[in-house]
Amino acid sequence: MSTLKAAILFSISKTTLNSTGQEFTMPISVQKTEIFKGLTDEQFADLLKKGRRVTLQAKTELFHQGDSAEKCFFVDQGHLKLTKLNEQGKEVIVRYINSGELTAAASVLRDGDYPVTAECIVDTVVIEWNKQTILEAMHQYPNIAINLLGIILERIEDVQHRYLEVCTENVDKRIARSLLRIMRRAGVNTPEGIRIDIPLSRQNIADYSGTTLYTVSRTLSKWEKKNWIKSGREKILIKDPHALVLFSEAV
Repeated sequence: MSTLKAAILFSISKTTLNSTGQEFTMPISVQKTEIFKGLTDEQFADLLKKGRRVTLQAKTELFHQGDSAEKCFFVDQGHLKLTKLNEQGKEVIVRYINSGELTAAASVLRDGDYPVTAECIVDTVVIEWNKQTILEAMHQYPNIAINLLGIILERIEDVQHRYLEVCTENVDKRIARSLLRIMRRAGVNTPEGIRIDIPLSRQNIADYSGTTLYTVSRTLSKWEKKNWIKSGREKILIKDPHALVLFSEAV
């Protein structure tokens, strides 16, 4: 199993002012962010000050599918859910964006529309940049462009894997792989197991896995009896991740 990605938490911080005079708390360690690896803390601080800090309540839309992509967003605190509506109006969960991640940069750079809708799962704080600011940052700090390319390629590969799963895997394996994928990105170790640290309903899992609520409920109930997981209201605890990995990879 892949190593569980560490939660990006900024435990040491300082207060500064951005270009609009807003006071905000700034992360100290840039090395905890994938997109800004290679920058010094001072360079990261300078970049943050060029953006605008926005605080949003849970269930607030940050941007909407089809709107003109004018700004990209760095998630300082909280989590986003990216969804897309198909032609029949059904919502599909494309990805979860966690603290320390950037979203919508590719759409902004190509002067396109937002291909998805971003909704705050919990109270969330983002730093927003327009196209000019992010382009200037990429010219000033080439590591950003290199890191962004790697992230885009990783996300394309993730979409390809999920498409292949929908085409070739049975539904129970798809659900297991979906839980493991979310766990690796938003999992927190606890004495009982690995807790998925975002609100996650059974309908969310169904939308993310490309199946129905009934199927997810039946599958999770079966796994709870085997003591692989424990589920509650929008909460999932992976009690035996090794069992889930073996199940998802079984021929």
